[in-house]
Amino acid sequence: MTEIINLRQQRKAKGRKEKDKKAEQNRAAFGQTKAEKLKKKQEAERLSKLLDGHKRDKDDDK
Repeated sequence: MTEIINLRQQRKAKGRKEKDKKAEQNRAAFGQTKAEKLKKKQEAERLSKLLDGHKRDKDDDK
């Protein structure tokens, strides 16, 4: 037979999981120093430029 569950407890557990997930994302976004944010932004820009530099040009002369 199946296990009897309390729907209220399941709903609250789901809400806690969602809050924990959101809190983890906020810690990652807002828990950084200004220097860390700047370094991360500069690294993303560098990678973007590197990728753009390796793109192939389309031949529209045909």
